[in-house]
Order: sequence, then C-alpha cells, then structure tokens
Amino acid sequence: MKYIIKHEVKGRLRIHLVQKRMNCRQADTLLYYLQGLPFVKNAKVYAETSDAAIFHTGSRDELLAALRRFHYEDVTVPEGILDHTGRELNTFYQERLVQKVVLRAMGKLFVPYPVRAAYTALRSLKYLGKGVRCLSRGKLEVEVLDAAAIGVSVLRADFNTASSVMFLLGIGELLEEWTHKKSVGDLARSMSLKVSKVWLLRDGQEILVSASEILPGDEVVVHMGNVIPFDGIVTAGEAMVNQSSMTGESQPVHKNKEKYVYAGTVLEEGELTIQVKAVSGSTRYEKIVTMIEESEKLKSSVESKAESLADRLVPYTLGGTALTYLLTRNTTKALAVLMVDFSCALKLAMPISVLSAIREASTRHMTVKGGKYLEAVAEADTIVFDKTGTLTRAKPVVKDIVVFRKESDTENTKDEMLRIAACLEEHFPHSMAKAVVQAAKSRGLDHEEMHSKVNYIVAHGISSSIGEHKVIIGSHHFVFEDEGCSIPEEYQERFDSLPTEYSHLYMAIDHQLAAVICIEDPLREEAAEAIRALKANGIRKVVMMTGDSERTAAAIARRVGVDEYYSEVLPEDKADYIERQKANGGVVIMVGDGINDSPALSAANVGIAISDGAEIAREIADITIAADDLNEIAALKQLSDRLMKRIHKNYRSIVAVNTALIAAGVGGLIQPTTSALLHNTSTLAISLKSMKNLL
Repeated sequence: MKYIIKHEVKGRLRIHLVQKRMNCRQADTLLYYLQGLPFVKNAKVYAETSDAAIFHTGSRDELLAALRRFHYEDVTVPEGILDHTGRELNTFYQERLVQKVVLRAMGKLFVPYPVRAAYTALRSLKYLGKGVRCLSRGKLEVEVLDAAAIGVSVLRADFNTASSVMFLLGIGELLEEWTHKKSVGDLARSMSLKVSKVWLLRDGQEILVSASEILPGDEVVVHMGNVIPFDGIVTAGEAMVNQSSMTGESQPVHKNKEKYVYAGTVLEEGELTIQVKAVSGSTRYEKIVTMIEESEKLKSSVESKAESLADRLVPYTLGGTALTYLLTRNTTKALAVLMVDFSCALKLAMPISVLSAIREASTRHMTVKGGKYLEAVAEADTIVFDKTGTLTRAKPVVKDIVVFRKESDTENTKDEMLRIAACLEEHFPHSMAKAVVQAAKSRGLDHEEMHSKVNYIVAHGISSSIGEHKVIIGSHHFVFEDEGCSIPEEYQERFDSLPTEYSHLYMAIDHQLAAVICIEDPLREEAAEAIRALKANGIRKVVMMTGDSERTAAAIARRVGVDEYYSEVLPEDKADYIERQKANGGVVIMVGDGINDSPALSAANVGIAISDGAEIAREIADITIAADDLNEIAALKQLSDRLMKRIHKNYRSIVAVNTALIAAGVGGLIQPTTSALLHNTSTLAISLKSMKNLL
C-alpha cells in the first residue's frame, strides 16, 4: 500500500493513503487490519479524506512495514463484520441531511414562488393523511397537531409557513431515525457473537479448534454455561437453553435431539452435541436488531412518560388554539398557538438522550441493553459484588500444587496432578478453571481428552472418571462434605499447613485427596477506589458475597471497604439476599462474572457482568463492562445520574420555551411563521444538545 505520513508524534501516526477514493468497505477493512496488529492500541480511519490515525506501542519501523504489506484483497475479514460496522449508515444519513438542506436553499433561491406553493400543497397531503388516519382511530396525537398546523397554513395560502413546518419536521424525523438506528446498531454489534474456540466432535473425541475452521455439517459439543456458537440441530444430549439474547424472554427452553438451536443463546444446564447448519454471524445480528427494536427494554419509564405526556398534551394545544380564536377572533394569533406544541420536543428529545447515553457507554466499553437499566442504575442504593474475578483480578494464577500421594510414583507428581485438573477444567468457563488450564499450558503439559463425561455442579466443582478411577475437583465443601472424600492420615500435617494467602482448589481421586492447587487471586488495585467513588455517587450500601472461606472473605472485605460481606454462599444465597433487599424497597445492582452469579444477575434490578467472565453471565446481564477497570462501574453510575438530570432539564426547557412562544403568539408579538420556526428550531437545538456526551 502506498501512503504519505502527514503527521507524527511518539506513539501516534497519521497517514494519507494514495488512492483516488476510499469507500466504506475499504475503510472498514483497513481498520480491521490495523486493530488486529498486536502493537496497535487504537486506530481510526476516515473514508472521506482517505486518512488513518494510528496509536501504537511498537517501533515505528515495525508499524511502517505492516502498512507497506497491507493490501485490501489480502485481508480476510470474518463474514458479516463489514456489513454492520455503522460506517455506511452514518454516510447515508449525512448525505441525506446535507441533501435536504441544500435542496431547500436552492429551491428558495431559484424556484419561482408559484411552483414552490404548488409543491408545498402537494407535500402537505402526506401530513394531512397521517392526521386523518390518526383521527379515524379515535386518537388525538401529534400527527393531528402537525396536520392541523400545516393544513391551516395551506388554507390561508401561507405556503412559506407550511413549507418551513414540513422542512423542520423532516429534519427532526431524519435526526431521530439516524440516532435511533445508530444506537441500535452499536448495541447490536456489542451483543453480536464473538466466539474464538469451539469443541469439535471428531471420531468420538472432543477437539478444541478455532471457530473459523467449522463448516456446515460439522458437529460441535457445547457444555453447560457456554454460548452456542452456531445455528444448528441437536444430535445428542439434553439441556435448558437461555434464549433471551434472541427473543427477550429469560425463561430457559428445553432442547433435546432434533430440536433447533440458535447462535448466541446460552446453555444453562446439561450438554448438547449440535450439527452446524449456518456459520455466518450476520443472521444473529439481524435477529438482535429486531429483538432490540421490538423490545420495551430500550425504553426507560421517563421515555414512556414523555411519550404518554406528549400525546396527552395534544388536545390541550388544540383547545388552546380554539379558545384563542374565540377570545380574539384573530386567526393569526390562534395559528401561533397551533404552531407550537410540547409533544414534538418531548417525543424527540427524550429517546435521543437515552440512546445517546447508551452509545456513549459503548465508547467506554460498556454494553447497555436498554434505557431502563440506566434509569435503574441512577436510582440504585445497593450494589452487590461477587469476589472472584470481580473485586479480584479476572486472571488468577496457579502458584503451587501440593500433592497428597506418593511422590516417588511418577504418575502422581505435581505436573501429573495439574495435567489431570486442566483436562477437566478446560471445559468450563470460570476464572479459576482458566488459571489451571493456563498453568498447564505454560508448563507444556499435554492434556488430551482421557476422561469420560464431565459433570459440572454449579458453585461446587467437577466430577468425572479416568479409566476406572473417579476424579473430583472443586471447593472444600464439595470435595469433603458433599462427596465425602478423606485426607490420607500420613498427610494431615501437610494439609493443615497449606498456605493461607491463596485460594485452594481440591482434587480427589477415588475419594481420597490427591492434590490441592494453590491459586493466587490478587485484589484489583482500583477496587477500594472504585467502591469509594460509588459511595460518593449515591450508593449507600456496598456488599461482597463469595463462596470463599470466612478468613479469605474477611481479609478482602477489610481491604476494599465494603459495608457488609458474606462468605461460603451458594448461588441461590446471593439471589435470595437481593430479593430481600428489593422487597424492602431497595434498588440493587449485582456485579459478577461466573456461572454461579447468573441467578443473582437475573434477580437484581440491574445485572452487570464482567466481559471476561462466563458467557451465560454476559448473556443474562443487563450491562456488560470491560474487565480492565472497576472504576467503569462508578463511571456508569455517573453517566446514569447525568442522563436523568439531562432528561429532567429537557422537560423544563421544553415547557419554558414553548410556553413563552405561545404567550408571544397570543400577544401578537410574533407571527405564526416565526412561532413555527422558533418552536422547531428549539426542538432541534434541545435534541442536538441531547446527543452530546455526558461524561
């Protein structure tokens, strides 16, 4: 690729591509390529100027070499990505907006008045038709008001006023449609499926392969707590599947042989073998867009109230118009009232405020599935944190393996114990499981499938068989109390002296303790700061709930500054606690990352999942945040608070401006044309201001 360096500072490079024109797909292809380079932190591509701004951490020469190697035709972009980036949507609406403004200006300058008048009268039929249809349904809504204002103007031969009203209504509709589609698109993209590895069933064995290698007809195995990666037919197994991401319904659906399953739904219980029917992600994107647009999730109660109030105000505006005419017998003054209505601004500004806040959240790596969740965050007084992977780092590490078998036996060394543990744990999405698998990988331990069916007991552990030996791995409660395993007498002292600074994962073979995997679960550096920020932003009670021991929980609670903590809790305990808080009038946020957090995430007014957590947690949660920084939760609270303030301020502004315009019109200070212009201009100004970032 040929390019020119336009500007350069350390860590940032701006280039201009030497080509006649860059289209949207080329811009998105270049962006995909740049974002895939390991030394590029961020990149922006500007199709209009054929420029790219690149923020990098690597050497300058390394970046320039990568740019020279780039050719559009050599970049393989996963199917569906280029179709839904949003760039073409923005270009389309920008061109339509410019076209409307230019055509209006050109028409006023060069088209004779009689022709413009005839065209205005013809265009008014569209709005008059909407008003008549609304009346035929027995309703007095905004369409009736628009039709009355335009119709009276046309009857009075005031074609300039009618044209201005229609122009400003058209601009408002265009901006609303653009903002809505962009926000829905951003939300759908963030909810779209991102699966990198899947379990392929080949010759009776499960093999972990890249999702890009899967073809229609292949069979993949999906374990409990994982997302279903492709549309397909169940060929074996039985499970309960959460389809909320596709249908909006949270009630899990029973699936067994011959049933159809959809990509992006989550397997809550059981296990399925699926014959892949479609590998494209674009169908899921379209389904998500449809679900979002049809769902009430996008509407907060303030939006619904605004729409309801807007429609209720229409009869008062019409009544005010009639009363003004009866009192003054002045058509101009009556028309001045008709030209101003509160409903237009209310219906336009409120949804734009909410959708813009959702868009802003997405730029901070937060996925919000609807406006009502931002409203709930603003109202929340209690927040409940899971510990592992939430208050602690999402990537714990294995620090030691303590063996409780004869170490002279090579089959029972630390590496062998870790190999067995990794073989079982790799099937399940939990931060502790990932730590075990990563430790085995870093030691170069091969752990091909050697066990029978793996059974996962949520919040407890895993059981399976290797040959004739039963293997159990999990919590102290699961291994010793539920399963009744014992500690070899000769190793009791070793067990009693296990290091207390680590979390422990217990593994037993044939009901005897074989090894304890010591895992360091370091506290997030920003955890205490984030909790202080949440309290400063209106959260009255911060609670930590964990399945860990009392000793570990107490130590973490002291360090982060929570108000309450509960140790050795089960998933249902977390959900029960949240239900009790809600019954007492509290509004509760739950933050978690694991399969065992899903009941609590569902129970809370707002469930927030950490993006590195289990797929089921992300699907059930109402909001997902990046795992890098807990301060984003405090930023989310701040964003939600400011959104509510903006909405209430919009209410006051709309009422004040429109009341002043009505008073000025009735007093004869302004003409209907001016009244309509000022009303629509103020509506657009408030709407455009509502698009600005809140943080």
